[in-house]
Formats: sequence, structure tokens, C-alpha cells
Amino acid sequence: MSVAEFFNMGGYALYVWSSFGVTAVLMLAEPILLRQRRRSVLQRVRRLHRIQSEEQQ
Repeated sequence: MSVAEFFNMGGYALYVWSSFGVTAVLMLAEPILLRQRRRSVLQRVRRLHRIQSEEQQ
């Protein structure tokens, strides 16, 4: 088996390598999206806490 045959994947290279690529992109995007979501939730909690503390005064 040559390197070219390995990367050709028996004629299924387009499907195999595109699935690897999509998976890699999604695995990189997931932590970024989670970090953004966490920041927005923390901002919302801080805002609600500030509003509640102002109402109590």
C-alpha cells in the first residue's frame, strides 16, 4: 500500500477526509462557543444580581 493509496481511501477519500475535517472544525468550535455562552450567562447573572440588590435598597 502506497501513501497515495492510503490518502485515496479506496475511492472514498472525499467522504472520509471531509468527515474528518468537519469533525475537527466542530471540535475546535465547541470550546469557543461554550466560552462565549459562559460569558453571556455570567453577565446576565451579574446584571440580575445588581438589579435585585438595587431593589432591596
